[in-house]
Amino acid sequence: MMMETFALRLHPGDDLLLAMDTFAQEHELEAACVLACVGSLTQATLRFANQENAAVLNGHFEIVALTGTLAKHGSHYHIAIADETGRTYGAHLLEGCLIYTTAEIVIGALPDLRFLRTHDSKTGYPELDIQPTGG
Repeated sequence: MMMETFALRLHPGDDLLLAMDTFAQEHELEAACVLACVGSLTQATLRFANQENAAVLNGHFEIVALTGTLAKHGSHYHIAIADETGRTYGAHLLEGCLIYTTAEIVIGALPDLRFLRTHDSKTGYPELDIQPTGG
């Protein structure tokens, strides 16, 4: 079966992570990925590599990249943003990334797969568990 694509636009004040997770729930997505995203943020709530606590950045940021997997069973996203000087930050996306003007997102749904989040004893985190749908 071919990939099904979706497009959505977020508006000022929307939470980027919550909006994508809500979209996955509402469309009952079993397995999907972010194909493209452009937009801007006024607040970025991120977890940098090998850090336990969130960092909250306030200002105006361009979304220069967003990647991730999403499903109604859970999601995992990474983002790269640039500030007004072009300094770029890359990190794990958390709740609290608030849209400034827009976010234009294209999502690809993978109909032959199911993405679950299963606890991995080696990492201590719920990691991607890829299952065939059998269809």
